[in-house]
Amino acid sequence: MRTAAAVTAAILTVAVSLVAPRADAGASAQTRWAAADQAAIHPGTMMYTKGAQCTANFVYTDGAGHVYVGYAAHCAGEGAATDTDGCSTKSLPLGTRVSFREGGNLADEGTRVGSGTLAYSSWLTMQKLGTKAANTCAYNDLALVRVAAADAGKVNPSVPFWGGPAGIDTDGTAAGDQLYTYGNSSLRGGAAPLSPHTGISLGDQAADGGWSHPLYTVSPGIPGDSGSGFLSADGSAVGVLSTIGLAPLPASNNIGDLAKELAFAKAHSGLSGLRLVNGTEPFTGLS
Repeated sequence: MRTAAAVTAAILTVAVSLVAPRADAGASAQTRWAAADQAAIHPGTMMYTKGAQCTANFVYTDGAGHVYVGYAAHCAGEGAATDTDGCSTKSLPLGTRVSFREGGNLADEGTRVGSGTLAYSSWLTMQKLGTKAANTCAYNDLALVRVAAADAGKVNPSVPFWGGPAGIDTDGTAAGDQLYTYGNSSLRGGAAPLSPHTGISLGDQAADGGWSHPLYTVSPGIPGDSGSGFLSADGSAVGVLSTIGLAPLPASNNIGDLAKELAFAKAHSGLSGLRLVNGTEPFTGLS
């Protein structure tokens, strides 16, 4: 749940979290993924935490073979939508149950397709470490949910529609760069055809230190899309949807830099061998 105000290069950016409103355990080692066209859990799957809905970004594993699905740390936050500082906003504890669902909307959470537990939160970790760096506190917004053993065989790491990811982007974005995402907000009623989006970078701001990438997509990310992953033009995983911005363009979005977020997680999560899993399906982009 995030709102931030910062002046960078004379541009005022106001960010608002993209968790959808609430509707009226561990996995064993895995060597084979579910088929991409049959997987129930994948990038873009709806994730519900205490009733609040977000969207999965990418799939991760550790050295022991446990399977994780990522979303935004603020998806487990306990503050208001305007509480965006990960170093001070209260969050649900590790071990909190998260359910994977499809077809959710504002009236109903849809069909449960799996479950997991919160295994890592950048917000909780920064608070434990006493992190003070402003950009890190504002933009380090990644959490990992460990998929339950019974559901690990339902997972495929490929991004629906686009394919990939193919590695991790490490050089940020430049104005005009093409970007791709797959969001699944319950505000769209779970309609998969509305989930694929393309967009363009608005250009990184030097003051953000590479932690955040502003962009504009058609259609823009909305509450419930929060946590979804973004791919660069070559299919590399570049970021995690964190906020909606009101400037420089209305309904622009901000994504946290995945390379920095994952490096922080590797250093401080205690999950040995943590890594992003590439998609089994090739990235196609607009081709």
